[in-house]
Amino acid sequence: MTEALPIGEGALGAMLFGLTATERIQFNHDTLWTGTEEETGRYQAFGDIFIQLDHDKPTEYRRELDIGRSVQRVTYKYRGVRYTREAFASHPAHVIVIRLTADKPGAHSGRIWLSDMHDAKVVARGSRLIAAGQLPDGGMKYESQLQVLNSGGIVHVGTSPAGPTDNVLAGVPGTEKSVLPQTYIAFENCTSLTLILAADTDYVPDHNRKWRGEDPHGQVTQRVDRAASRPVARLLADHIADYQALFRRFRLNLGTTAPALAALPTDRRLIAYTREKTRDPDLEELFAQYGRYLLISSSRPGGLPANLQGVWNDRNDPPWRSDYHSNINIQMNYWPAEPTNLGDLHRPLIDYFVSQVPIARLRTREDKDYGPNVRGWTVRTENGVFGGGSFSWNPPGSAWYAQHVWEHYAFSQDKAYLRRVAYPFIKEVVSFWDDMLVRRPDGTLVSPLGWSPEHGPTEPGVTYDQMIIHDLFTNYIEASEALGVDAEYRARVAGMRSRLLQPKIGRWGQLQEWETDRDDPKDEHRHVSHLFGLHPGRQITATNTPALFEAAKVTLRARGDGGTGWSRAWKINFWARLHDGDHAYLMLRNLLTAVNNVGTELGDGGGVYPNLFDAHPPFQIDGNFGSTAGVAEMLVQSHEGYIHLLPALASAWPDGKVSGLRARGGYEIDMTWQGGKLTSATVRNVNGSGTQVRYSGRLIPVTIPRGKSVILTPATFSR
Repeated sequence: MTEALPIGEGALGAMLFGLTATERIQFNHDTLWTGTEEETGRYQAFGDIFIQLDHDKPTEYRRELDIGRSVQRVTYKYRGVRYTREAFASHPAHVIVIRLTADKPGAHSGRIWLSDMHDAKVVARGSRLIAAGQLPDGGMKYESQLQVLNSGGIVHVGTSPAGPTDNVLAGVPGTEKSVLPQTYIAFENCTSLTLILAADTDYVPDHNRKWRGEDPHGQVTQRVDRAASRPVARLLADHIADYQALFRRFRLNLGTTAPALAALPTDRRLIAYTREKTRDPDLEELFAQYGRYLLISSSRPGGLPANLQGVWNDRNDPPWRSDYHSNINIQMNYWPAEPTNLGDLHRPLIDYFVSQVPIARLRTREDKDYGPNVRGWTVRTENGVFGGGSFSWNPPGSAWYAQHVWEHYAFSQDKAYLRRVAYPFIKEVVSFWDDMLVRRPDGTLVSPLGWSPEHGPTEPGVTYDQMIIHDLFTNYIEASEALGVDAEYRARVAGMRSRLLQPKIGRWGQLQEWETDRDDPKDEHRHVSHLFGLHPGRQITATNTPALFEAAKVTLRARGDGGTGWSRAWKINFWARLHDGDHAYLMLRNLLTAVNNVGTELGDGGGVYPNLFDAHPPFQIDGNFGSTAGVAEMLVQSHEGYIHLLPALASAWPDGKVSGLRARGGYEIDMTWQGGKLTSATVRNVNGSGTQVRYSGRLIPVTIPRGKSVILTPATFSR
């Protein structure tokens, strides 16, 4: 999880280790979960492919992950032969393909076997290995199939005792407890090999069907059969075309890295970046785009959203169940989706929210703190895929969910989606708070049972709750206005919003976390949840709430520049919203600190492993996604009702360009800048109806016909 390289097609993902004696390819499917509607369950590891080659001590070794094509590649020489191994996860085909070639005919001999993480029996049918089973906890059916195709040589089924032994896995990371199956595929003197893997479960996101569909055997078999019947070159071309149609929507150039530094392997560049404080804008670009790569690879329409580890989990008892945490983590995973032009990949999260509502309603009404008559619903802090949750209630969790449902409309301006999906969802969550808010004698409305996540007492009116509810009401009002419906209820919600307990400024100038002024200026807790109204909310801005804006700075400085990976990522976004690009950049550098494979920081900060996975520690993917969103937030903001160009440009990026940034209101922006100043911005109207653009303190109206664009320069803002 710290050095292997990830690939994924949305639902099916794998980690490739790049070994030459015995290669390990650990794979997952996003639907393999234990649990029920009553219990959260855990995300499960699926299995492994092992390829025994016995190529010890190779020379000229190189492994790479090309995120521009989503292809992983290993090359090396062994006994005078150049070997190449490529792997990709094809979304069009829903399979993983591994291709082994060499520059000499007949150079491949060895064994391949399939290992199941839940001890299912592996059987061979021709040159195909199949593992099918059923989880003991929850009863989910699952199956994986691995087809081995050869050019030249022979392939045959082998069985123990001539099969793999424990010695074969010596030195293979993460295999200390592996049970090797008796059945394997042997290959002798083959010129090339192609491995095709498919895996799936019987999960469907529908409580009416008790979350179960057809046995996965038919679907898995069909996917392998179809892929095996096609040329590998065609599979690869289709995969690259599909992937690049998403990845190439957004391009970023933050400057040029010195050639000698750029020539180093990524892990060594990361160490230099940490220890020597090198200037490496190409590494920063890579890290920003890596978040998009991971989102494309783990979140496609029709599948489940990326969980705490995307689709890259190697354990059956993963940290925090590798679940959907509702108090920041699942939300942070999707912060980069809309601004970096991957809005369609936001839908798995929204569809997941919708699928969970029926059970969430039931569980909410069963709880003594809410009761059978409460309208709407909310969620627990830890959540699985069957509607159940665990740990403490997170009362404003469903309102935070509703923000994502609204944001997809805010960026896309898709009225059909707003009417069909977003508006009913948001309105129901509003009704929950209409019932739950406590009305004090002076008319002030406060949330009961509030808890600032992982911090402080449970009491009414915590700032975290109040800000999320304010955001919910604001989004509902705008949704109702956009559709021209429910004017009477809209007025009621506007009245409730005006009576919400407002954020307070404390004795040392801080924005209070609680209604009581008890904040400790020496407290550096990683959660800064009471700044929700600054980001991702829009309640606190320099223009509309200058005193709260300054108080947020005081709070953020007191909390410090440390924290776990996701906390540092959130702070990039906070400082960007505070228009302090250099502090946002400092947080980016703090996150891009090298961490070794046991979680020990190599520098003053902490943040990423050699494979650039975010270190909580251990690996937790939200820091990757949150940092990508933070870079976008430094370049364009649109939460105040207008498009703000370069609101928090770091002085470390004096020259650069970006294309494909999306803004709320249905717009897309390309920009170039030199010497820290805008040189040109192209604003395209994708689906908007009029906006304003701000740069360098000047706000101008911009009218662009739908489907057209306008070019803005500094002179435009000086008229």
